[in-house]
Amino acid sequence: MSTIQVQALHKKYNGLHAVRGISFSVEKGEVFGFLGPNGAGKTSTINMLTGLARPSSGTITIHGMDALKHTKDIQSRIGVVPDESNLYDDLSGLDNLSFCASLYGMKKADRIRKARELLASFSLDAARDRPFRTYSKGMKRKLTIAAAIIHEPEILFLDEPTSGIDVESARQIRRLIRSLHDQGVTIFLTTHYIEDAERLCDRIAFIVEGVIVETDTVSALLSRNKDTREVAFKAVEGGRHLHDAVKQRWPDVTIRAVSAEGIRVVLEHETSIMPFLKLFESGGFDLLEARIIHQSLEDVFVSITGIDIDRLEKAREAEST
Repeated sequence: MSTIQVQALHKKYNGLHAVRGISFSVEKGEVFGFLGPNGAGKTSTINMLTGLARPSSGTITIHGMDALKHTKDIQSRIGVVPDESNLYDDLSGLDNLSFCASLYGMKKADRIRKARELLASFSLDAARDRPFRTYSKGMKRKLTIAAAIIHEPEILFLDEPTSGIDVESARQIRRLIRSLHDQGVTIFLTTHYIEDAERLCDRIAFIVEGVIVETDTVSALLSRNKDTREVAFKAVEGGRHLHDAVKQRWPDVTIRAVSAEGIRVVLEHETSIMPFLKLFESGGFDLLEARIIHQSLEDVFVSITGIDIDRLEKAREAEST
């Protein structure tokens, strides 16, 4: 039996249909990723799974229990890292962790010991007596994750765990997720960072406008369209001139992207790049690069969802400002 089983889940807010009849399962011990742009329904889904919001319709089963009927029992066995911290600004890092541990019934000696262990493992030991409000965004994110795992939950829900934080903090969080995965913890991860999904997840569901459009393992997704390749050409003359030359010679060729420096051309099956090189040579182009690009999860995401990757990049830029 799956650790998490969701069937025909819907969520509506004042006329907004945020989640539209999604169904999926999460197996014990796997990292399951929910990948999609901001506003796709990721947070609404995780809130329903963790008992923070009730579905408009549909069923959720966790550890064989109806999540709508056994919310308290389930919440005692899971850890939740929301997209915004739920810790107390005026409490220190140590006191925040100790308080969270007390909510799970841990004895005082055990919760102090575990809190100190987590503070040390997250490189927060030096700030353990400082008020939470004085922490940087990366430090706050790490302490929020520490609070979610202090009782050693069987399932961990992470909503955008590396969103808007510094590079080193993001690396530490990724290492923690891998470590928890190695320990057999089941992890449900929402993100709009494709590299996080590719590095961390066993399986991924692509969600767009409240609908799951595809679910598969990372390896299976990456193996799709393996007969299709892309080549990046760059020239002194720039991408627009390369684009026009290619389209004039081969109108049906698919050009994936055009930039100031060059273009990305889709090669079907065993198509050679030599005709393109000859075209550019005969046209007098000063070619700087001709590089075969292997299919990435980003390419798969774009081909399946139809969403321009710039939409995800703009969301990231907004977080950093």
